Amino acid sequence: MKSCEKPSQPVTKAPTPSDRVGWTLAFSASFASGLVTPLAKAAIVWGISPMAVLLTRFVIATALLVGTLALIAPHRLKIDRRGFAFVSGIGIISGIEICCYFGSLAFLDGSMAAMLKSTQPLAVLLLLTFRGEKFTLQHAIRLFLALVGMYLLVGPGGQVPLVGGILMVVSIALYAAQLVFTQWYLPGYDSRTVTPYLLTAMTGVIAGFWGAFGAKWHAPEPHSWFVIGIMAIVSTYFARLALYAAVRRIGSGQVALLWPLQTLPSVLLSVLLLHERLTVRQWVGGGLTLGSVLLAKTEL
Repeated sequence: MKSCEKPSQPVTKAPTPSDRVGWTLAFSASFASGLVTPLAKAAIVWGISPMAVLLTRFVIATALLVGTLALIAPHRLKIDRRGFAFVSGIGIISGIEICCYFGSLAFLDGSMAAMLKSTQPLAVLLLLTFRGEKFTLQHAIRLFLALVGMYLLVGPGGQVPLVGGILMVVSIALYAAQLVFTQWYLPGYDSRTVTPYLLTAMTGVIAGFWGAFGAKWHAPEPHSWFVIGIMAIVSTYFARLALYAAVRRIGSGQVALLWPLQTLPSVLLSVLLLHERLTVRQWVGGGLTLGSVLLAKTEL
């Protein structure tokens, strides 16, 4: 006899409380990080070297984070050898990445840098395919749109300075690596434990770059200190805690797909505060690049 039972329907997994927290943290981290590019560019325009801005920002953020945990939860600073090894390695990668990005700001407008950086999710998706993640037709379409968008942004004649472009490409690749490595190798570690070690490693790398490029230092003006303070507290202290906590809950691919939230405030603040202007062709290119990110469904 034939069974009268109806074929079972696929069950859509309902979001868990942990998922909701993860998404909230990811949205918050993305927006907070979006403030960095225009604020950093402003400080550089005011005469502070990119590495000095970066080092000051991370020294303040690392001291705040370590001091906070030492005061209210010193047990969170303990980590095993395996975790320490992976955190150190990821921290070094992250330090090199952010030095490359800040270095690119010496050659690129803040709005241009933000739009080029918006291809970040595609780099994450490509890395995830090496661990068995499926690369779909949708991903291929997104990649095509992003490449066309980048071509329009850069311009047929190559309007992005070569050094700035190279630094940006390296930054994109290394940022993708730090996200997926955090997901692969640090899933069982509390973000409050991981983040201080990551920031400390990043600060050490940044200090090395700063020293290698002449250790230039000019005492910031009050308005520069205000900008650096926002980057340190909002865009580093808070954003890094939220970022690594979000990756642990919802995965690096999902977090990367929210990169347009960083691009939007970056571009808008660059136009409003720095009086930067993009051509119609570049706005179209930026729109295609952002659209390539927004096209994706959330399954990765």
